[in-house]
Amino acid sequence: MLDPNAKLWIDGRVVLAGEATVGATDHGITVGDGAFETLQVVEGVPFAATRHLARLDTTLAALGVPAPDHRLLRSAMSEVVEANNASTGRLRLTVTAGPGPLGSGAAFGMPTVIVAIEPLGPRPVAAAVTVPWTRNERGALAGLKTTSYGENVRALASAKARGASEALFANTRGQLCEGTGTNVFVRVGDDYLTPPLSSGCLAGVTRALVLEHCGGREAELPFEILHEAEEVLLVSSTRNIQPLSRVDERNLGGPSVETKRLVDGFADLLGANLDP
Repeated sequence: MLDPNAKLWIDGRVVLAGEATVGATDHGITVGDGAFETLQVVEGVPFAATRHLARLDTTLAALGVPAPDHRLLRSAMSEVVEANNASTGRLRLTVTAGPGPLGSGAAFGMPTVIVAIEPLGPRPVAAAVTVPWTRNERGALAGLKTTSYGENVRALASAKARGASEALFANTRGQLCEGTGTNVFVRVGDDYLTPPLSSGCLAGVTRALVLEHCGGREAELPFEILHEAEEVLLVSSTRNIQPLSRVDERNLGGPSVETKRLVDGFADLLGANLDP
């Protein structure tokens, strides 16, 4: 829970989190009509901000919501980091469609923009579970980072009840897709494989960086690969690369030498370039 004394940025001003308000007819509240990005703050700088802002634009365009100017968003992020004296943290940038009807008709007001930050907290438990619900790779929101996160909330609650920190989805074709807030890589022999974007998974920023700089390739994968692969790794903007020790009831053991090399390679990237 965000500390009510933390400072956040909302629609042009920095306020205490406990005093921030959003209108009752905001489409982000009434129908989940909005987009967001989560960035890791490293040495006081939001990591990979250019990539995150580009993905935000993609999501907003698909939703028909005007994208705020990047200079404004970068300034807002800097103000929040400075106001909270945060050298590290989890920064959340949210843009909703703004005021609108109580139903599903398009919003008619200016977008609402919120930037907030909280501590990263301890590293999540290195365990994940599969869930019976599926991602619809042909849905209107497939691959978009929207605020319509109800499915993820339920799946993650199910995972935590089973002692895990992430829930993993198949798509409607029975293929491996993604986690609630992560992309997935599996090691099969010498290959690190991750589902293609056509699976319906999010175009993760960390996923792209791993593919570009650390190795790995896309491949359509059956959901059962989670119980067959030598290793399973979760990647995200706050986990970086996290090898799993357990999927469902299957214990995977410690990471291999090859995976440690992959993790170290990403750490080197993080230390060398904060906007790759």
